[in-house]
Amino acid sequence: MQVQGNSFLVTGGASGLGEAVVRAITAQGGKVVIADLNEEAGTALARELGDSVRFVRCDVTSGDDVQAAVATAETDFGSLQGSINCAGIAVVQKLLDRDNNPADLEAFTRGVTINQVGSFNVARLVAASIAKRVAANTNADSAQNADNGIIINTASIAAFDGQVGQASYASSKAGVVGMMLPLARELTRHGIRVMTIAPGVFATPMMHSIPEKAREQLEAAVPYPKRLGAPKEFAKLAMHIIDNAYLNGEVIRLDGAIRMV
Repeated sequence: MQVQGNSFLVTGGASGLGEAVVRAITAQGGKVVIADLNEEAGTALARELGDSVRFVRCDVTSGDDVQAAVATAETDFGSLQGSINCAGIAVVQKLLDRDNNPADLEAFTRGVTINQVGSFNVARLVAASIAKRVAANTNADSAQNADNGIIINTASIAAFDGQVGQASYASSKAGVVGMMLPLARELTRHGIRVMTIAPGVFATPMMHSIPEKAREQLEAAVPYPKRLGAPKEFAKLAMHIIDNAYLNGEVIRLDGAIRMV
């Protein structure tokens, strides 16, 4: 699928990995609906990039919010061809604290709800929009092997190499990986592909919030190149996935060969 002339929903698109994807899509002539809770940053980015971008304040766990973002793409851009889901949070807490008190269940649940359930919520509503368009179109979209849509979710290397204190984060991202293949298989009849990117340690606002010493240790743990990943590198992979119609039902680690132990 080409990016030019097509429209995409990018959750978490106001900053970090999502912002890089938004910029990459518009640079290739695509149109974007930014769905994010950060209204100030999202509105500013949409204003900067011009008429090909819209911002919708969106909680990915809300069906109404995501449906409003999908409807914006349908109304303002004519249709929706795909989504890149970058919204997520990192919950860090051990199962037991130093005094052997149990972890906060609400914090654990919040991480799983936003990261995994939110990804499913976006996928179901984006897939419905694309499938209805395809069903109503008797032209090229209904042709055999037509590349009608793409859903890209963001997992993490924590899905495979979870660390102490990452029970919520690692399990939620493992859930994103786990639901990918069933969704990809189900959506074949609509010509919709489903892919997942599992980034390693990237230079995002989330990473910048940790102490400098800890950030340096993470950089040193990356075999090559020995640095944090750049958001534009994540965006480059997302653009290739959109373009390459044979990529489907797979998770790609983007991590400089790091393995967390």
